[in-house]
Amino acid sequence: MLFISCSISAYSQPENSSKIWTLKECINHALENNISIKKSELEKVNKQQDVRQAKGNFLPNLNASASQNYNFGSSIDVTNNRVSADYRSNNYSLNSNWVLFDGFANIHTLNRAKINIAIQEANIVKMKNDISLNVVNNYLQVLFAKEQIKIANFQVNISEKELERITALVEAGAVPKGDMLNAKATLSTDIQTLTEAQNNFEMATLRLAQLLLIPEGTIQIEEIQVAEPTNTMASNSSTVIYDKAVGFFPEIKAAQLVIQSADKSISISKADYLPTLSFNYSLSTAYQHRQGFPDYYSYNKQLDNNLGHVLGLTLSIPIFNRFQFRSAVSRAEINKEQATFDLESEKIKLRESVQLAYTDASTAAKSYEAAKNSVDAQREAFDYANEKFQVGSISSYDFNQSKNRLFSSETQLIRSKYDYTFKVKVLEFYYGVPIISE
Repeated sequence: MLFISCSISAYSQPENSSKIWTLKECINHALENNISIKKSELEKVNKQQDVRQAKGNFLPNLNASASQNYNFGSSIDVTNNRVSADYRSNNYSLNSNWVLFDGFANIHTLNRAKINIAIQEANIVKMKNDISLNVVNNYLQVLFAKEQIKIANFQVNISEKELERITALVEAGAVPKGDMLNAKATLSTDIQTLTEAQNNFEMATLRLAQLLLIPEGTIQIEEIQVAEPTNTMASNSSTVIYDKAVGFFPEIKAAQLVIQSADKSISISKADYLPTLSFNYSLSTAYQHRQGFPDYYSYNKQLDNNLGHVLGLTLSIPIFNRFQFRSAVSRAEINKEQATFDLESEKIKLRESVQLAYTDASTAAKSYEAAKNSVDAQREAFDYANEKFQVGSISSYDFNQSKNRLFSSETQLIRSKYDYTFKVKVLEFYYGVPIISE
């Protein structure tokens, strides 16, 4: 497991970079600023509007209209004379339609819209899981690079002390000058290795900063005390871990929800075969003002006012639609079959991923144990070589060979340690253990 300690900062950071990032802060920052997650959240908002629209389908609509018209011309009046007959009319109407029964299409549409939101939420969870694991991996890479610097520094310190000792022996005439030149060359090589380790650390911090979208491109992290890795998951078989993962993994949940959404689409398509019943209401009024008639027409005759109400029920029965409804149902059923295959495919991918993670963790455990044994052996060999070198029993070449073997074994140990730690973390993640502790 990963344990957070409130202690020292990472190596070689700018003075103005005062913030020290914890692993949890790194993960939260990455999740809050990731562009893909933001886009997915917006897509979720869009799907929420689909739910709102589906709810609105249960309500009656209401529309109003108004118009004004002018008619110009002439007509024959009661005196058999042609007179001007200009009309100005105003028309107003209010219409409402309320679907009383639509084969339950609106209900299925609303349920499908809600399911689609759940699908989007599951996809967002998957994205967050992937990003979180990526941050953990890069965070561990920074710590690994820092450990390499410590080992390289240790090697440089040894070489510096050996150079001082040999220089004193050369000045005393006890050993040839060539031994001092060899010691200088060894020190230069160790300094080069240290420089490479420092460069690797800078690159690791840069990659982490870029993953977190930090504009400065630099980041100072809090040191994490990585405990001695233990693969407690090894007591479970990959099948047990898979059975646990399949119950909560967002990929599986999303695939299952897609099938439910496809079911609703089939129901919506089948609803088109059923009759629909709707209630209609219309209110209309018209005002007509006549101009140009003789004076003996009263004002009331010049102004007509009509007001009407219309109430009705409309029953629509589909009889033949050129096979459009049948084709829609067939497509919806095919989509459900495809969604079913997608679910099986996701389960296969998850099983394979769990098996691979289980094997990776098991082999990493063996590599870590082998690396520990190698370091113990190489350290004992180096101590022995150092004693022999101090009394001049072995050459500087043999001593440096022993030192290099120790350096390589220590580097391999920390590499296998962080590799093992991350792979166990992945396996625990499949089992439902949180990526970081709250």
